[in-house]
Amino acid sequence: MNSTTVISTVDNITLITLQGFPANVGAMSRIFDEIAKCGINIDMISMAPTHGAYTGMSFTISDNDLIDILSFVNAVKKETDIKVIVSSVNHKISIYDKAMKNTPGIAAKVFNAISNTDADIRLITTSEVEISLLVTEADFDTVYQAITAAMSY
Repeated sequence: MNSTTVISTVDNITLITLQGFPANVGAMSRIFDEIAKCGINIDMISMAPTHGAYTGMSFTISDNDLIDILSFVNAVKKETDIKVIVSSVNHKISIYDKAMKNTPGIAAKVFNAISNTDADIRLITTSEVEISLLVTEADFDTVYQAITAAMSY
């Protein structure tokens, strides 16, 4: 592996997806305020492109917070037309390399590595120096090994 590339993992991650979510920052703020009041930490956040006044938004929490988020999720379902999908027992794989900021092709290498795994990639978030993938429990070993092998040269 490149000496500046770090691959890390976190297990027991729950993915919450809100479909038909209002496409405005105020609605996001209210949702995240309510989750914070429950004492739940949010990790990955991804918002789909808007379709008119609506969008899809996903975020992750620890599986340890699943029971606490369920009452919140049920309230959202009852009070709105937002469709809520909950998927637990996922894994996050993060590839960090400060060289990513100025080196074309690192994302291509990561996605080429996992393209032949036929894995269920649940969520992708990025920054200038990190790519994080949320994968199912069933696909974790295969995806992790593919990424590790690709980043080793």
